Amino acid sequence: MNWNNIQLVFLREVRDQLRDRRTLMMVAVLPLLLYPALGFLMMQIMLSVTRQEQTVVIVNAEELPAPSLMTFLSPNDAQEALVVLTDDQAIWPAELELTKRERLEKLLTHIKDDETKIHHLAELKLADRTQSTTGDALAEAEIEQLRIELEQWFEEAKVEVIVIFPEGFREAYEAYTAQVTSGKSGVEIAAPKPLILQNSANDNSVLAAQKVKHAFQDWEQALLDQRLEEVNLPIDFVNPVPIDTLDLAEADKIAANVWSKVLPALLVLFSVTGALYPAIDLGAGEKERGTMETLLISPATRTEIVLGKFLTVMLFSYSTAVLNLVSMGFTFQNTLSAIGAVKDSPMGSLTFPPLTSVAWVILFALPIAALFSALSLSLAMFAKSSKEGQYYLTPLLMVALGLTMFCMFPGVELRPYQSVMPVVGPSLLLKSLLLDGILSKAVLTYGIPVLVSSIGYSLLALWWAIDLFQREDILFRESERFDIGLWLKHLLREKESTPSFVEAGVCFVLIGLLQYAFLISMQSSNAMSDAVSMMKVQTIYLIATVGVPPILMALLLTTNMFKTLKLQLPEWKFIAVGTILGFTMQPLMLELIHRIDWFFPPPPPGAVDMMKAMTAEQVPFWLALGAFALAPAVCEELAFRGFILSGLERSRRQWLPILISAMLFGVIHMIPKQMFNAALLGVVIGLLAVRSRSLIPGVIFHFIFNGTQVAASRMTSDQVNPKYTEWMFLIDPKTGEPGSFSIPLLLICAIISASLITWLIRTWTPEKPLDQFFLRRESHEQPATNQP
Repeated sequence: MNWNNIQLVFLREVRDQLRDRRTLMMVAVLPLLLYPALGFLMMQIMLSVTRQEQTVVIVNAEELPAPSLMTFLSPNDAQEALVVLTDDQAIWPAELELTKRERLEKLLTHIKDDETKIHHLAELKLADRTQSTTGDALAEAEIEQLRIELEQWFEEAKVEVIVIFPEGFREAYEAYTAQVTSGKSGVEIAAPKPLILQNSANDNSVLAAQKVKHAFQDWEQALLDQRLEEVNLPIDFVNPVPIDTLDLAEADKIAANVWSKVLPALLVLFSVTGALYPAIDLGAGEKERGTMETLLISPATRTEIVLGKFLTVMLFSYSTAVLNLVSMGFTFQNTLSAIGAVKDSPMGSLTFPPLTSVAWVILFALPIAALFSALSLSLAMFAKSSKEGQYYLTPLLMVALGLTMFCMFPGVELRPYQSVMPVVGPSLLLKSLLLDGILSKAVLTYGIPVLVSSIGYSLLALWWAIDLFQREDILFRESERFDIGLWLKHLLREKESTPSFVEAGVCFVLIGLLQYAFLISMQSSNAMSDAVSMMKVQTIYLIATVGVPPILMALLLTTNMFKTLKLQLPEWKFIAVGTILGFTMQPLMLELIHRIDWFFPPPPPGAVDMMKAMTAEQVPFWLALGAFALAPAVCEELAFRGFILSGLERSRRQWLPILISAMLFGVIHMIPKQMFNAALLGVVIGLLAVRSRSLIPGVIFHFIFNGTQVAASRMTSDQVNPKYTEWMFLIDPKTGEPGSFSIPLLLICAIISASLITWLIRTWTPEKPLDQFFLRRESHEQPATNQP
């Protein structure tokens, strides 16, 4: 590899991108100009909202007991413009416009005339709209007509809130207060309730209503204090257990908690968007402009060209992320502080993280930018056009946003399993770093795993980009019009003996969608009320969602179902290998899972209940064996080592189909611990299927592996003779029960398993023609041709 060539390609691509005004706009102009403008605009909007005039009208204000509600409705901030009016026109402000005065007089006339109906409307709205509590029920049409009229009156009078105190309110309130203060017990006097009218479709009305309700709370507290004083009771009588709350967090810790959630999410977002447009331009854009051939005839190798393009995309992704973060952080810190100073809000104390934390954020932006740059470049290389590249990269942005939103949830912290997840690991590490500092336990414990895994994912994505750039059919394919009708006719008419790579992916997606639909339907069903029902539902679930799709797709989309699903008889030696590996791999995998159990999160309650149901006494052994051994062995092998593996083998790669099918096999199990276990076993079963060209050895292996676990879970210590098992298990000194497997047994199983897997790999010849069964079958399907 010549680094001078990589440097030349890198500098060429950087110069081309810097000549593009759109790139400069995204990388430099946008963060430096847009965010300060947005911050200034936000400040103006907040201040304009607080200054906007809001009118509140109080009807029957003479019914207010002392102290008056008007005192609490007075604006307590110079920036507020709350205008409070009563129906007493004598005290209306002189500066009130004549036009608005006339509109208010007309509104009050309507309110006075229909006050009884308005209270009926409120009662029916709060009750069941069928029966009034104080009078005859109004007709539904009349109620709706009254509501429409009220809404029109609000609009015409330009009023945000109307507070109606019913007649007799003050008299009833004073009578009840006198009864309470005199100490006499009698019939409770029910005072009529005030009514607040607002229009929730008007944001200004909602804001004014909130202020009115807060004023009512303060007014009620003042009235209550007055009553307590009249009966010679202390003010805190209604609060028998007063509580003092002490918040130990300092202002900088609160700010760090906010930034620890915001900055990682913004870093991921800007890294993706920064890599999006340069990757499309350097990948699909090169194809459209016809400049790809110029690069290919240069002295640089294709790997060097990809590395140069990757460094270019990474440079712009990293620059976009860093510049946007710095500009946005300082802008919004100052903006929020200014708003907080105006409103006396805790947001006013929001301080930007210290420079050491910002430096670590900038450092950890490198692996994140590298990952998204490599993925974006790979997808852009695969795309035929810039438009298609945007379609491919948009889901990448959605997935990245979903992962970052998960990291922002309360209680989500860095754990061993999360530390090796792409995007999630770096985001949670940054969250811990901003919150607790570089010397926090999470950073010291998981810093290296996060960095190593992130670099590994980036290298894997970069390898994919290099691999795509090596293929002529990817580089020089032209854009084509897609017609779904013609595509479906092509699938049904021009069938091939085995599925394509895309059809294998469709099968996996279909299985995932069916499982999701089945699980959702089961949540609202009582079909899993007992252990026996759970076993039956588990069997039906596997058959319907995993077993049926590959069979139907093989019948509809291929000409050779037996070849697609690998349903021929293998050689006896592969059956023997599958049988032996089923027994020898069992202790090794159980011991491995037991040793790294700390790494995975606990299983969900549903999975625990399912495991308990498997060992329940009322469940027959044959039913548990069928649900957890036979059904998975047949259905999952038909899907993942049958249809999906056959489609992936069309890539003509040796190990890639096995590894991808194993990964998909793990993903479909959903529970992290089972995903890891299934993925490792999927590699072994996939090797068996490819080597034997048959599904049967894998089915046997799968059935034995799961079946022995079912049998072991159903056995009790009384049923096991220690004389025959003491060499297999280590006895737990605390319980006296068998614990982990013994070292000699694990060594024997490891030697046998390693020998058999090595034999499968060494004797594997992927170029070897298929079995004569398929050769003869395909010869009958093809028309005869005359040889020259």
